[in-house]
Amino acid sequence: MDLRIFTEPQQGASYDDLLRVAKATEAAGYDAFFRSDHYLKMGGVDGLPGPTDAWITLAGLARETSRVRLGTLVTAATFRHPSVLAITVAQVDQMSGGRVEFGLGSGWYDDEHTTLGLDLPPFKERFDRYAEQLAIITGYWKTPAGEAFSFDGEHYKLVDAPALPKPVQQPAPPVIIGGSGKKRTPALAARYADEFNLPFADVETTAAQFARVAAAAEEIGRDPKEILRSSALVIAVGRDEAEIKRRADAIGRDVTELRQNGLAGTPAEVVDKIGRWREQTGITRLYLQLLDLSDLDQIDLVAAEVAPQLD
Repeated sequence: MDLRIFTEPQQGASYDDLLRVAKATEAAGYDAFFRSDHYLKMGGVDGLPGPTDAWITLAGLARETSRVRLGTLVTAATFRHPSVLAITVAQVDQMSGGRVEFGLGSGWYDDEHTTLGLDLPPFKERFDRYAEQLAIITGYWKTPAGEAFSFDGEHYKLVDAPALPKPVQQPAPPVIIGGSGKKRTPALAARYADEFNLPFADVETTAAQFARVAAAAEEIGRDPKEILRSSALVIAVGRDEAEIKRRADAIGRDVTELRQNGLAGTPAEVVDKIGRWREQTGITRLYLQLLDLSDLDQIDLVAAEVAPQLD
Protein backbone atom coordinates (compact mmCIF):
# COMPACT_ATOMS: atom_id res chain seq x y z
CA MET A 1 0.00 0.00 0.00
CA ASP A 2 1.44 3.33 -1.06
CA LEU A 3 0.77 6.13 1.42
CA ARG A 4 0.89 9.70 0.17
CA ILE A 5 0.54 13.02 1.96
CA PHE A 6 -2.08 15.29 0.41
CA THR A 7 -2.43 18.97 1.35
CA GLU A 8 -4.94 21.80 0.81
CA PRO A 9 -2.77 24.95 0.78
CA GLN A 10 -5.63 27.28 -0.19
CA GLN A 11 -6.79 26.94 3.42
CA GLY A 12 -3.70 28.86 4.54
CA ALA A 13 -0.08 27.99 3.75
CA SER A 14 3.03 29.65 2.39
CA TYR A 15 5.56 27.96 0.13
CA ASP A 16 7.84 27.54 3.15
CA ASP A 17 5.04 25.75 5.02
CA LEU A 18 4.62 23.35 2.10
CA LEU A 19 8.36 22.84 1.81
CA ARG A 20 8.53 21.77 5.47
CA VAL A 21 5.71 19.27 4.94
CA ALA A 22 7.22 17.94 1.70
CA LYS A 23 10.63 17.44 3.32
CA ALA A 24 9.03 15.73 6.32
CA THR A 25 7.06 13.53 3.92
CA GLU A 26 10.22 12.53 2.09
CA ALA A 27 12.25 11.96 5.28
CA ALA A 28 9.52 9.75 6.76
CA GLY A 29 9.52 7.48 3.72
CA TYR A 30 6.17 8.27 2.11
CA ASP A 31 5.68 7.61 -1.57
CA ALA A 32 4.59 11.12 -2.59
CA PHE A 33 3.66 14.66 -1.66
CA PHE A 34 0.54 16.04 -3.35
CA ARG A 35 -1.36 19.29 -3.17
CA SER A 36 -4.70 20.62 -4.36
CA ASP A 37 -5.02 23.16 -7.17
CA HIS A 38 -7.15 25.98 -5.77
CA TYR A 39 -6.81 29.74 -5.47
CA LEU A 40 -9.61 30.41 -2.97
CA LYS A 41 -10.13 29.18 0.58
CA MET A 42 -13.12 27.05 1.53
CA GLY A 43 -15.10 27.20 4.74
CA GLY A 44 -14.53 29.39 7.77
CA VAL A 45 -10.76 29.81 7.65
CA ASP A 46 -8.98 33.09 6.88
CA GLY A 47 -6.75 31.51 4.22
CA LEU A 48 -3.74 33.60 5.26
CA PRO A 49 -1.13 34.25 3.97
CA GLY A 50 -3.03 33.67 0.72
CA PRO A 51 -3.04 31.16 -2.13
CA THR A 52 -0.06 29.58 -3.81
CA ASP A 53 0.05 28.27 -7.36
CA ALA A 54 0.15 24.48 -7.59
CA TRP A 55 2.68 24.17 -10.40
CA ILE A 56 4.98 26.93 -9.16
CA THR A 57 4.96 25.15 -5.80
CA LEU A 58 5.78 21.80 -7.38
CA ALA A 59 8.55 23.33 -9.47
CA GLY A 60 10.18 24.66 -6.31
CA LEU A 61 9.75 21.36 -4.47
CA ALA A 62 11.19 19.53 -7.48
CA ARG A 63 14.53 21.24 -6.78
CA GLU A 64 14.36 20.94 -2.99
CA THR A 65 13.47 17.24 -2.70
CA SER A 66 15.20 14.22 -4.18
CA ARG A 67 13.03 11.10 -3.93
CA VAL A 68 9.39 11.79 -3.15
CA ARG A 69 6.98 11.94 -6.08
CA LEU A 70 5.07 15.17 -6.66
CA GLY A 71 1.64 15.93 -8.05
CA THR A 72 -1.79 17.51 -7.93
CA LEU A 73 -5.08 16.07 -6.81
CA VAL A 74 -6.17 17.53 -9.12
CA THR A 75 -5.24 20.32 -11.52
CA ALA A 76 -8.30 22.26 -12.71
CA ALA A 77 -8.78 22.17 -16.47
CA THR A 78 -10.41 25.61 -16.30
CA PHE A 79 -7.26 27.35 -15.02
CA ARG A 80 -4.77 26.83 -17.87
CA HIS A 81 -4.68 26.32 -21.61
CA PRO A 82 -3.83 22.66 -22.30
CA SER A 83 -0.80 23.33 -24.51
CA VAL A 84 0.70 25.64 -21.87
CA LEU A 85 -0.12 23.12 -19.15
CA ALA A 86 1.59 20.33 -21.12
CA ILE A 87 4.74 22.46 -21.31
CA THR A 88 4.57 23.38 -17.61
CA VAL A 89 4.16 19.81 -16.38
CA ALA A 90 6.88 18.49 -18.71
CA GLN A 91 9.28 21.13 -17.40
CA VAL A 92 8.53 20.30 -13.75
CA ASP A 93 9.04 16.63 -14.60
CA GLN A 94 12.47 17.56 -15.95
CA MET A 95 13.21 19.68 -12.88
CA SER A 96 12.34 16.76 -10.60
CA GLY A 97 14.25 14.14 -12.55
CA GLY A 98 11.03 12.37 -13.55
CA ARG A 99 8.98 12.43 -10.33
CA VAL A 100 5.79 14.19 -11.45
CA GLU A 101 2.32 12.64 -11.51
CA PHE A 102 -0.42 14.54 -13.28
CA GLY A 103 -3.94 14.69 -11.90
CA LEU A 104 -6.47 16.56 -14.04
CA GLY A 105 -10.10 17.36 -13.32
CA SER A 106 -12.75 19.40 -15.09
CA GLY A 107 -12.89 22.20 -12.48
CA TRP A 108 -15.83 22.78 -10.15
CA TYR A 109 -15.54 25.48 -7.47
CA ASP A 110 -18.02 28.18 -8.55
CA ASP A 111 -16.99 30.88 -6.05
CA GLU A 112 -13.33 30.50 -6.99
CA HIS A 113 -14.05 31.17 -10.64
CA THR A 114 -16.40 34.07 -9.90
CA THR A 115 -13.97 35.72 -7.49
CA LEU A 116 -11.00 35.51 -9.84
CA GLY A 117 -12.90 36.20 -13.04
CA LEU A 118 -12.26 32.73 -14.46
CA ASP A 119 -14.70 31.14 -16.89
CA LEU A 120 -16.62 28.16 -15.58
CA PRO A 121 -18.71 26.91 -18.51
CA PRO A 122 -21.88 24.86 -18.03
CA PHE A 123 -21.14 21.29 -17.03
CA LYS A 124 -21.48 19.65 -20.44
CA GLU A 125 -19.21 22.17 -22.14
CA ARG A 126 -16.78 22.05 -19.24
CA PHE A 127 -16.55 18.27 -19.52
CA ASP A 128 -16.16 18.45 -23.29
CA ARG A 129 -13.24 20.86 -22.81
CA TYR A 130 -11.80 18.53 -20.16
CA ALA A 131 -11.88 15.59 -22.57
CA GLU A 132 -10.10 17.65 -25.23
CA GLN A 133 -7.50 18.76 -22.69
CA LEU A 134 -6.69 15.16 -21.84
CA ALA A 135 -6.29 14.36 -25.52
CA ILE A 136 -4.07 17.40 -26.13
CA ILE A 137 -1.81 17.04 -23.10
CA THR A 138 -1.18 13.31 -23.49
CA GLY A 139 -0.86 13.67 -27.26
CA TYR A 140 1.63 16.50 -26.84
CA TRP A 141 3.83 14.43 -24.53
CA LYS A 142 3.65 11.26 -26.61
CA THR A 143 4.41 12.85 -29.99
CA PRO A 144 7.82 11.49 -31.08
CA ALA A 145 10.72 13.91 -30.81
CA GLY A 146 11.19 15.84 -34.01
CA GLU A 147 7.54 15.57 -35.01
CA ALA A 148 4.79 18.18 -34.67
CA PHE A 149 1.47 17.80 -32.88
CA SER A 150 -1.82 19.16 -34.21
CA PHE A 151 -5.31 18.98 -32.76
CA ASP A 152 -8.60 20.11 -34.27
CA GLY A 153 -11.34 20.03 -31.64
CA GLU A 154 -14.48 21.95 -30.93
CA HIS A 155 -12.84 24.05 -28.22
CA TYR A 156 -9.09 23.85 -28.89
CA LYS A 157 -7.04 23.90 -32.07
CA LEU A 158 -3.27 23.38 -32.28
CA VAL A 159 -1.38 23.59 -35.56
CA ASP A 160 2.06 21.96 -35.91
CA ALA A 161 3.04 22.48 -32.28
CA PRO A 162 6.64 21.33 -31.71
CA ALA A 163 5.48 19.24 -28.70
CA LEU A 164 8.46 20.29 -26.62
CA PRO A 165 9.84 20.01 -24.01
CA LYS A 166 9.56 16.29 -23.46
CA PRO A 167 8.99 14.97 -19.93
CA VAL A 168 11.66 12.73 -18.45
CA GLN A 169 9.11 9.97 -17.94
CA GLN A 170 8.35 8.29 -21.23
CA PRO A 171 5.99 8.14 -22.89
CA ALA A 172 4.38 10.46 -20.33
CA PRO A 173 4.04 11.14 -16.59
CA PRO A 174 1.34 9.02 -14.93
CA VAL A 175 -2.13 10.49 -15.43
CA ILE A 176 -4.61 10.50 -12.54
CA ILE A 177 -8.34 10.89 -13.18
CA GLY A 178 -11.05 10.86 -10.57
CA GLY A 179 -14.66 11.69 -9.90
CA SER A 180 -18.06 10.15 -9.33
CA GLY A 181 -19.65 10.54 -12.77
CA LYS A 182 -21.17 7.25 -13.86
CA LYS A 183 -20.60 7.37 -17.64
CA ARG A 184 -18.19 9.89 -19.10
CA THR A 185 -15.75 9.84 -16.18
CA PRO A 186 -15.19 6.05 -16.34
CA ALA A 187 -14.90 6.27 -20.14
CA LEU A 188 -12.19 8.95 -19.93
CA ALA A 189 -10.39 7.00 -17.21
CA ALA A 190 -10.44 3.87 -19.35
CA ARG A 191 -8.82 5.77 -22.19
CA TYR A 192 -6.32 8.01 -20.39
CA ALA A 193 -5.81 7.10 -16.74
CA ASP A 194 -2.89 5.29 -15.17
CA GLU A 195 -4.64 5.77 -11.83
CA PHE A 196 -8.26 6.33 -10.86
CA ASN A 197 -8.89 8.17 -7.60
CA LEU A 198 -12.16 8.54 -5.74
CA PRO A 199 -11.69 10.84 -2.72
CA PHE A 200 -13.79 11.17 0.42
CA ALA A 201 -16.41 8.56 -0.45
CA ASP A 202 -17.61 5.53 1.49
CA VAL A 203 -16.51 1.99 0.71
CA GLU A 204 -19.65 1.03 -1.21
CA THR A 205 -19.58 4.13 -3.42
CA THR A 206 -15.89 3.69 -4.07
CA ALA A 207 -16.19 0.02 -5.01
CA ALA A 208 -19.09 0.76 -7.36
CA GLN A 209 -17.17 3.50 -9.18
CA PHE A 210 -14.09 1.32 -9.56
CA ALA A 211 -16.33 -1.35 -11.10
CA ARG A 212 -17.62 1.18 -13.64
CA VAL A 213 -14.07 2.13 -14.59
CA ALA A 214 -13.13 -1.53 -14.96
CA ALA A 215 -16.14 -2.16 -17.19
CA ALA A 216 -15.30 0.87 -19.33
CA ALA A 217 -11.74 -0.37 -19.74
CA GLU A 218 -12.89 -3.83 -20.78
CA GLU A 219 -15.27 -2.26 -23.29
CA ILE A 220 -12.36 -0.69 -25.19
CA GLY A 221 -10.13 -3.76 -24.83
CA ARG A 222 -7.93 -2.47 -22.04
CA ASP A 223 -6.93 -4.58 -19.05
CA PRO A 224 -8.56 -2.94 -16.00
CA LYS A 225 -5.56 -3.99 -13.91
CA GLU A 226 -3.52 -1.38 -15.76
CA ILE A 227 -5.45 1.32 -13.87
CA LEU A 228 -4.28 1.68 -10.29
CA ARG A 229 -7.05 2.25 -7.72
CA SER A 230 -6.68 4.92 -5.05
CA SER A 231 -8.67 6.91 -2.54
CA ALA A 232 -8.18 9.93 -0.27
CA LEU A 233 -9.26 10.34 3.34
CA VAL A 234 -8.75 12.99 6.03
CA ILE A 235 -6.48 11.89 8.87
CA ALA A 236 -6.52 12.47 12.63
CA VAL A 237 -4.30 9.73 14.01
CA GLY A 238 -3.18 9.80 17.63
CA ARG A 239 -1.49 7.65 20.21
CA ASP A 240 -4.46 8.03 22.59
CA GLU A 241 -7.93 9.59 22.68
CA ALA A 242 -6.64 12.95 23.87
CA GLU A 243 -4.25 13.23 20.95
CA ILE A 244 -6.89 12.08 18.46
CA LYS A 245 -9.31 14.72 19.76
CA ARG A 246 -6.65 17.43 19.68
CA ARG A 247 -5.94 16.67 16.03
CA ALA A 248 -9.61 16.56 15.10
CA ASP A 249 -10.27 19.84 16.94
CA ALA A 250 -7.36 21.48 15.12
CA ILE A 251 -9.10 20.93 11.79
CA GLY A 252 -12.61 21.66 13.04
CA ARG A 253 -13.90 18.10 12.84
CA ASP A 254 -15.70 15.82 15.27
CA VAL A 255 -13.84 12.66 16.26
CA THR A 256 -16.89 10.40 15.89
CA GLU A 257 -17.63 11.80 12.43
CA LEU A 258 -14.00 11.44 11.37
CA ARG A 259 -13.88 7.86 12.57
CA GLN A 260 -16.83 7.22 10.27
CA ASN A 261 -15.81 9.27 7.23
CA GLY A 262 -12.05 9.59 7.51
CA LEU A 263 -9.07 7.95 9.14
CA ALA A 264 -9.32 8.91 12.80
CA GLY A 265 -8.15 6.78 15.68
CA THR A 266 -5.13 5.02 17.04
CA PRO A 267 -2.60 3.49 14.64
CA ALA A 268 -4.16 0.06 15.24
CA GLU A 269 -7.64 1.36 14.35
CA VAL A 270 -6.34 3.03 11.21
CA VAL A 271 -4.45 -0.06 10.08
CA ASP A 272 -7.63 -2.11 10.50
CA LYS A 273 -9.74 0.36 8.53
CA ILE A 274 -7.23 0.59 5.68
CA GLY A 275 -7.13 -3.19 5.55
CA ARG A 276 -10.91 -3.36 5.20
CA TRP A 277 -10.84 -0.70 2.49
CA ARG A 278 -8.20 -2.64 0.58
CA GLU A 279 -10.21 -5.86 0.77
CA GLN A 280 -13.49 -4.27 -0.33
CA THR A 281 -12.28 -1.84 -3.01
CA GLY A 282 -8.94 -3.12 -4.26
CA ILE A 283 -7.10 0.15 -3.53
CA THR A 284 -3.32 -0.04 -3.48
CA ARG A 285 -2.72 3.67 -2.84
CA LEU A 286 -4.11 6.04 -0.24
CA TYR A 287 -3.81 9.82 -0.06
CA LEU A 288 -3.77 11.01 3.55
CA GLN A 289 -5.27 14.49 3.65
CA LEU A 290 -3.24 16.45 6.19
CA LEU A 291 -5.19 19.63 6.93
CA ASP A 292 -3.04 20.90 9.83
CA LEU A 293 0.24 21.62 8.04
CA SER A 294 2.00 22.45 11.31
CA ASP A 295 1.48 18.89 12.57
CA LEU A 296 4.64 17.21 11.33
CA ASP A 297 4.49 14.78 14.27
CA GLN A 298 1.41 13.13 12.73
CA ILE A 299 3.37 12.51 9.54
CA ASP A 300 6.06 10.73 11.56
CA LEU A 301 3.53 8.80 13.67
CA VAL A 302 1.72 7.33 10.66
CA ALA A 303 5.02 6.49 8.97
CA ALA A 304 6.34 4.74 12.07
CA GLU A 305 3.24 2.92 13.36
CA VAL A 306 0.82 2.53 10.43
CA ALA A 307 2.85 2.17 7.25
CA PRO A 308 4.97 -0.82 8.39
CA GLN A 309 1.81 -2.84 9.06
CA LEU A 310 0.44 -2.34 5.56
CA ASP A 311 3.14 -4.17 3.59
